[in-house]
Amino acid sequence: MFKKISLPTQIIIGLVLGLVFGLVIIKFGLDPSFTLDFIKPVGTIFINSLKMIAVPLVFASLVIGVSNLGDISKLSRIGGKTLFAYLVTTIIAISVGLLLVNLLRPGESLPQSTRDNLLSLYDDTVGTKASQAAQVNQQGPLQPIIDMVPENIVKAAADNGSMLQVVFFAIIVGIALLQIPKEKAKSFTSFFDAFNDVIIKIVEYIMLIAPYGVFALMASLIVEIAGENPDSAVELLFALAKYSLIVIGGLVLVVAGVYVVILKSFTKLPVKDFFKAIRPAMLLGFSTSSSNATLPVTMRQVENEIGVSEEISSFVLPLGATVNMNGTSLYQAVAAVFIAQALGMDLTLSQQLTIVLTATLAAIGSAGVPGAGLIMLIIVLEAIGVPGAGVALIIAPDRILDMFRTVVNITGDVVVCVAVASTEGELPDGLIRQSNPFTPNLENKE
Repeated sequence: MFKKISLPTQIIIGLVLGLVFGLVIIKFGLDPSFTLDFIKPVGTIFINSLKMIAVPLVFASLVIGVSNLGDISKLSRIGGKTLFAYLVTTIIAISVGLLLVNLLRPGESLPQSTRDNLLSLYDDTVGTKASQAAQVNQQGPLQPIIDMVPENIVKAAADNGSMLQVVFFAIIVGIALLQIPKEKAKSFTSFFDAFNDVIIKIVEYIMLIAPYGVFALMASLIVEIAGENPDSAVELLFALAKYSLIVIGGLVLVVAGVYVVILKSFTKLPVKDFFKAIRPAMLLGFSTSSSNATLPVTMRQVENEIGVSEEISSFVLPLGATVNMNGTSLYQAVAAVFIAQALGMDLTLSQQLTIVLTATLAAIGSAGVPGAGLIMLIIVLEAIGVPGAGVALIIAPDRILDMFRTVVNITGDVVVCVAVASTEGELPDGLIRQSNPFTPNLENKE
């Protein structure tokens, strides 16, 4: 019976049951050790399985995607459109966040006692993040460009946090394939084409445990937020409710006011059907908080359900999962101003413009994995003269907000992908494919 339920519905059921399970543990004061020792590992295995295939999928997809473009001019044209769209949407997202947080000023409503307790509670965590951010902040202005070029591609491939280096190397390999004789390149591209199909098949296996993994992730998250004081999770969420709602509201505005406009302007796709088609990827992104981990499912839905050509999706989506972080950028803008307000600091116009610039660059350098946004946030704070330790104020709801902003990151990647595909004539006219987008169908396109 359970097998007849569609995949997104199974994931939703897993989310809800995990939430209920975690709240029951907290409410009745049950021992959380069973959840952390026997349930959380299921979620960890699920995420690790997705991360396991992230690097090979990105590398193989980009090599095939670039080589399939046929010539350098097409690569330049598509790459230019993609990067321009990512840059514009990121700046708009940051601006939306700054507008909302300055109008509603949530930091001024945060009680001093709550602020002091949070600073004390998360002192160790802040120190760890701050030390990592300090290393990045001491580097030169061109360091992000230097970091794009791997000194050891094998070492870079072994670290999901070095995905930008893998992307750089894959693009270089793809460009080289365009410039060598086709008969020599054919055997190389055939291997990676088959390799990519193998990875997609592995995705099918991993998605079989998605509902159980999501249940485990949500249940353990709720239990861990509570910590040693069962009431702390609820207290922190209420204390930071206004801030959290502003972040979520900003994310909704970006989706409704930016992504929908792009869809209507550049494609003929019905908005409702578009979101139905990518719902599995959005739900998975919500539960994993990782653009990289969700990438295999995102690519599957875009190709099989929306009908974007593989040469476009295999270039635009892996690049987006690495450099396009609209949701994260908006969150960093809201969080930075919120922390300044909570600490009684008034930011000047130049400081807020600095947030736009720094958050945009941080989005490019931020890894698509859970928690990476906190490190980049400290860099943004230091750039505007706000103590980095202030990040402790927003750590409590950060994991939950990370889930929402990851959904926006993924949605932004897909919107840009279909827009670019439409301008290149690589998107079918009319409705989205109706091959039942609610089932984990991983068959290749016809």
